[in-house]
Amino acid sequence: MSGFTLAVCAETVFTDLPFAERVRTLHELGFAVELWGWTTKDLPALAATGAAFTSMTGYVEGELVDPDGADALLASAERSIAAAAALGTPNLNLHGTGLDGRGLPVRPVPVVTGAMWLAAERTLRRVAELGRRHGAVFTLENLNVAVDHPGTPFAAAADTRALVAAVDSPHLRMNLDLYHAQIGEGNLIQLVRECAHLLGEVQVADVPGRCEPGTGEVNHPALAAALHATGYRGVVGLEAFASGDSRLAVERFREAYTVPAPAPAPASAAAR
Repeated sequence: MSGFTLAVCAETVFTDLPFAERVRTLHELGFAVELWGWTTKDLPALAATGAAFTSMTGYVEGELVDPDGADALLASAERSIAAAAALGTPNLNLHGTGLDGRGLPVRPVPVVTGAMWLAAERTLRRVAELGRRHGAVFTLENLNVAVDHPGTPFAAAADTRALVAAVDSPHLRMNLDLYHAQIGEGNLIQLVRECAHLLGEVQVADVPGRCEPGTGEVNHPALAAALHATGYRGVVGLEAFASGDSRLAVERFREAYTVPAPAPAPASAAAR
């Protein structure tokens, strides 16, 4: 028994296959599917695989830190809502700013000012209202600035938590990426407990290397148990590269995030 919806990012596994075949393979293995940018994908072909999609990029351009960037983000978020409808309306993922093809911020922000925090909150309120009008859910993902995304504003899980809590809308939730959080913050089980009521999704990979569970330092079964204990029953997504065989990688993920059913209580003496 798991209790979670287990999803795998099709961008990072089975990379020798065409993208639609990656999606079909994951679906046949019993996983839901996540994807990054949708503008280069054949969405009708992906929908035809029969897969359940749980997350995709929720914007094409824009950022949270200034009014011009906010307008661009809202406009591309509206386009993303329309694209998501073709795939069954998965969650729409956001970051503090646009990222280029290498995962680097299009406009790095070395220092996040108080004015930027206020601007980000205003923008995210507009995003949540857009989601409310269209029946969509946006998720704000934490990143790490030490290894993968230097210069990204509002990168820490503490930042995304504060912004999502301030907006306080069911149409804006956290995407708690535990790979990024391990690099940037650590103390993952406590972080899971503190953020559980704000979660729209959880993403995982091992550290270092961003590969599947069992290849690094993170105790994924303990994280799965802690997450389950909070009452969370949503999506846990593997956003990791396969260290070797992709099929083995996704099965390791399934094993790590399948929480066993509790053992039945022993029969009472009277019942004996």
